[in-house]
Amino acid sequence: MSKSGAVSRPCFFLVAAAALWVLTLYLRLLAMVSMPGAFTGRPASLAPVHGNGSGGDPCRGRYVYVHDLPPRFNADILRGCAAANDRWADMCEDVGNAGLGRPLSGGALTGATGWYATHQFALDAIFHGRMRQYACLTDDSSAAAAVFVPFYAGFEFARHVWGYDNAARDAAALDLVRWLVRRPEWRRAGGRDHFLVAGRTGWDFRRDAYPNATWGTNLFLLPAVKNMTFLVVETATMGWGNDLAVPYPTYFHPRTDADVASWQHRVRNADRWWFMSFVGAARPDDPRSIRSQVMGQCRASPACRQLGCASGTAQCHYPGDIMVLFQSSTFCLQPPGDSASRRSTFDAMVAGCIPVFFQPRSAYLQYRWHLPKDHATYSVFIPAESVRSGNVSVEAELRKIPAAAIQKMREEVISLVPRLLYADPRYKLETVKDAFDVAMDGVLERVAEPPERQIGSYWR
Repeated sequence: MSKSGAVSRPCFFLVAAAALWVLTLYLRLLAMVSMPGAFTGRPASLAPVHGNGSGGDPCRGRYVYVHDLPPRFNADILRGCAAANDRWADMCEDVGNAGLGRPLSGGALTGATGWYATHQFALDAIFHGRMRQYACLTDDSSAAAAVFVPFYAGFEFARHVWGYDNAARDAAALDLVRWLVRRPEWRRAGGRDHFLVAGRTGWDFRRDAYPNATWGTNLFLLPAVKNMTFLVVETATMGWGNDLAVPYPTYFHPRTDADVASWQHRVRNADRWWFMSFVGAARPDDPRSIRSQVMGQCRASPACRQLGCASGTAQCHYPGDIMVLFQSSTFCLQPPGDSASRRSTFDAMVAGCIPVFFQPRSAYLQYRWHLPKDHATYSVFIPAESVRSGNVSVEAELRKIPAAAIQKMREEVISLVPRLLYADPRYKLETVKDAFDVAMDGVLERVAEPPERQIGSYWR
C-alpha cells in the first residue's frame, strides 16, 4: 500500500463522519421546527408565544391566559343543574349541547342548520366554549394581554336567587375572590387585565347598590374586583363602570361561514307579510311600562301581528313561531320589559327585522362594540312618553319612512347578523367574526388602556 492511500483513507472517514453529524443536526432542527408543541413545551392547541421582535406574530397583543379554576366554579355548577330546577325550570336541558340547549328543526327553520332552543341567560357556558376555540390562547400568563376567568356567575346566581339569604348568595363570589387574589397573575395588575362573563343583567350582581335589596349578589361591588371587566347582556352602568354589554344569545349558532351566508340570503329574500309585530307580555303592575299601549295599538291594526306571552299562553315560548313572525315582519317593536334591554331585539335582527326602540337604554346606551354608533342606520326610535300619553301612533310614525330608507335599514340589519350571534362553540368559523370575536376585540382594547382611561373607554 502506498503512503498516499494510507493517508487518504483516514481523511475520507473523517469527512464522512463530519457530514453525517451535520446531516443529523439538520434533521433534528427540522423536526423541532415542524413540531411547535414539542419545541415550545406547550400543547399544540395553544398558540406559540414569539418574542417582541417578531413583527409577523398574528397573536401579538392578543394572547389570552385562561385560569384553570377549581370545578366548583363552573363544571360542578353544570353537573348540579338538577338542583336548580325549582328556580330555573329545565336548566339541565337548557345548558346542554355546550350551553346551546335543545336542537331545533322544521317550520321556519326547515333546511337551516345551527338552530337551538337557547336560553337567554346561557351565555356563561357558550362564551367559555368559544374561548376554548380562541386562536391566541397561551399557557404563559406573563405573555398574556388578558386573563379570562371562567366562573359561571350567571348560573351560580340562578341556583341561589330565591329561598336563600344574602350570605349564601355571595358565598361563591367571595370564594372566587379569595382564590384569585392569591394568584401571581392577579398580583401583576391587581386584576385590571382580568375579565369574566356573567350572562345576565348587570343589576343582578349589584345588590347593595339599592336600599334594603335582597335580589342578586354583590359580585360586581366587591372591592377586590373593582378593576376587573365583566361582560353582561345588559349593563347597569351604561358603559361607565366595569360591566359592559354584549348581545344576548339568540337561537342561531352557525357552524361554518357558509351557514351564516346562507341564512343572510334567506332573510334578505323573505316575504315580509306584516308591517310590524310584537312578541311579549304586558306589564300591568309597572306604571312605567308602555307595553299595554303598544299591544293595544298592535291589536287595532290589521298590519300588525303579535304573539302573546301572558300567563297560561305559550305562543312566545316556541322559537320556531317567533322566528316565523320576525322573518315575515318589516318592523319589530321592542318596548322594555323587566329591564331596558330585550333578547327579542337580537332574535328579530337576526331575522332581518328592523327594531323599533322606545328607550335609549334598550340599545343605544349599550352594545357599543356590536351595534353602529349611528342608530338611525339600523333602527327607529319613538319616545316612550309619546306612546304613553296617547299622542303618537306607532304605525303612523313608521309609515312616514320612505320605502327606499326601509330597504337600506334592513340591509344594514342583515349585514350586522354575524356580529350579533354566537357560533357553535364546538366548531370554528373561518373568516366571519361573531359576537364573541367582536367582544374579544373590545376587551383587549379596554385592558390595554392605561388605568385612568379604562372608565368610559367603552364609548371612545
